[in-house]
Amino acid sequence: MSYTSVMVAVDPGEPARERVRLAAHVADDFQARLIGLAAERPAYEPAPAGPTPGGGYCIASVQEAALNDLRLAHAAFKEAVGGRSRVEWRSTLACPSAFLAAQSAAGDLLVTGRGDVGGPLTSIDPGDAVMRLGLPVLVVPPKVEHLEARRVAVAWKNTREARRAVRDALPFLKRASRVVLISIDDGKGADDARDLIGLLQSHDVDATAVQRDAYGASTAEALVEAASEQAADLIVAGGYGHGRLREWAFGGVTRDLLADCPVCCLMSH
Repeated sequence: MSYTSVMVAVDPGEPARERVRLAAHVADDFQARLIGLAAERPAYEPAPAGPTPGGGYCIASVQEAALNDLRLAHAAFKEAVGGRSRVEWRSTLACPSAFLAAQSAAGDLLVTGRGDVGGPLTSIDPGDAVMRLGLPVLVVPPKVEHLEARRVAVAWKNTREARRAVRDALPFLKRASRVVLISIDDGKGADDARDLIGLLQSHDVDATAVQRDAYGASTAEALVEAASEQAADLIVAGGYGHGRLREWAFGGVTRDLLADCPVCCLMSH
């Protein structure tokens, strides 16, 4: 198993350039093609509609503003990929999440940013991507433009989502020099990783397991601290094991990692 097609979500901002550079390196590592994706839904709501004077002009100007954002995103993509040949660009005027879902059959992996509140209209919500696409989603924090992934931490809990994430991450895990399965005891016990270690060994992945107590910290904080101790620059985790609505209301590991994790996270649902 490998990644043969890497997709990256692009917007006009500087973080997108960093993200595209990282995605391009990942595509190079796996000898994959790279597809840049951008979409923006024009903000028609404030524009006058109907037979009001200037209504048609306002609608056209709103569309032109959105098209200009997409042109800027395309320019950022071209600058960041440099002279690479196996690249493709796709963009349209539409809801970014819906456009991304429509394009997802073309990729093995999506690279995206955090989708900060108040970001560009072309920003992708990574939580939506994890839930909707059926693809592994590599979420890149700001100011990170390279992913070595030689040391990988796997957030292990024996759930459907975590098992899916491990399988989706196999191309990274097979290339890593060290894979550590981290089980966090949040007061309910830490899950046994022996079966997973055996499975990974059958895929020629040499993995070890560690257990950590949360000690009053959140599970995500304990996980990030343990990953830092292992010098990992990639965390693999299942996304929204308790449902997105519950995490939005009460908090959860996925929400906390998407908001604050200082290293790249590969998530699957």
